[in-house]
Amino acid sequence: MSRALVEPAQATAPLKSGAVVAILAFGGIVVSFMQSLVTPLIPVLPQLFDAKPSATAWMITATLLAAAVVVPAAGRLGDMYGKRRMLLLSLAVLVAGSVLAALSSSLELVLVGRAMQGLASGVIPLGIAIMRDVLPADKVGSATAQMSASLAAGGAIGVPIAAFIADNADWPVLFWTAAGLGAVTLTLTLCFVPESDLRTGGRFDLGGAIALSAGVSALLLAISLGSDWGWTSARTLLLLAAGFVLLIGWGWYERKVDEPLVDLRTLARPPVLLTNIASLVFGFSILGMGVGMPTLLQLPEATGYGLGQSMLMAGLIIGPTGLALMAAAPLSAVLSKAKGPKVTLMLGSAVVAVGYLLSLVMISTVWQVIVISVVVGAGIGLAYGALPALLNSSVPVSETAAANGLNALMRSAGTAISGAVTGVVLAQWTTDFNGTPLSSERGFQLVFAIGAAAALTSLVVAYFIPASRNESRPLAGG
Repeated sequence: MSRALVEPAQATAPLKSGAVVAILAFGGIVVSFMQSLVTPLIPVLPQLFDAKPSATAWMITATLLAAAVVVPAAGRLGDMYGKRRMLLLSLAVLVAGSVLAALSSSLELVLVGRAMQGLASGVIPLGIAIMRDVLPADKVGSATAQMSASLAAGGAIGVPIAAFIADNADWPVLFWTAAGLGAVTLTLTLCFVPESDLRTGGRFDLGGAIALSAGVSALLLAISLGSDWGWTSARTLLLLAAGFVLLIGWGWYERKVDEPLVDLRTLARPPVLLTNIASLVFGFSILGMGVGMPTLLQLPEATGYGLGQSMLMAGLIIGPTGLALMAAAPLSAVLSKAKGPKVTLMLGSAVVAVGYLLSLVMISTVWQVIVISVVVGAGIGLAYGALPALLNSSVPVSETAAANGLNALMRSAGTAISGAVTGVVLAQWTTDFNGTPLSSERGFQLVFAIGAAAALTSLVVAYFIPASRNESRPLAGG
């Protein structure tokens, strides 16, 4: 079926193109910042809300589950009814959730606000799709690389910012800050980001959205809370089984419905399938920087391997990860244009592996941690920048948002799994420190070794991604 396409080079003037890229990338950073927003408060949340740690752990889990529910649906709804429209709605929900959390004194309402923040996670795939539709073809590669990189950069940059706010103000200020950032992004998007005229129409696959969301949520819930419940407990095993059953049922249902949430024929194409697998594995490889490194930095120096830093200092030390990540995104686009996004993904995976391998031999001082953070951040920027280019060259323009939404979900799922694995490893490999069990040096080495192995696995998977027939075409609409 033919569709009228916006001519990208005429749709957005050069000056406005720069504004569109900056605004959408900033929106991606703001949304990914939401996940790490309460990280500095985790140790004191039980006291703040007079609740058990198992209850306050939902501060992280609620946002993660909401993102799992909304990301696939937001992409499809954007393709159908307007990507900018769904982007604005997502940002409005983020602002409302942040205000609700800031004004609330009960844990239950704050959790509702955190879930609403998670519902804004569709901003990144929607932003990538808008870029592909409205930007000139020669700008798309660099722009989508920056947008994709914002998924990881927001968390890396946000941790020290959140720690500084938490150290110097009451906890509601964190949520007021989030509301302000969301409102700024919403206003800028309303003023400067154009709507794409490319839409698929049709009906929304509500049954498919419910089944996919329920299946992914069950798996992520079991992964996130399995260490608290026990990995062999009835609840954990039941959720894992339910998740697999629901996802199998979702796959069967999607093949029968006329207008599926995700076209499994597209998803099953080797370039798309292998790109998503590589994304899942690469997302898992981030475990070392996401959990392992901050924990190691904050352990007492008297252990012989800890660096004795505060949460704020730990965030500042690993902050260069986010800066290197964003700096590498434009380079990712240049490499992808010259050598192909497959080569760029392989290179990014190799750089991350090198960073983790360096951590096995040089992590005894702060400057060494900064060097490793920069190396790993650069690798993540290269790899994350290549992923949307791989997808965009392999799917129809009309399915860009849905395809990138599913890919973002795969990356987030990999990161969630890595967090659970890191927690298990560090809990199992401990040493006695003045009567208190602390994660041992060998445990951290194992975490970094697993991260290196996962990055190398992503490299191998990327090697087998076949060249797409569309790869030589312009990525923006044509």
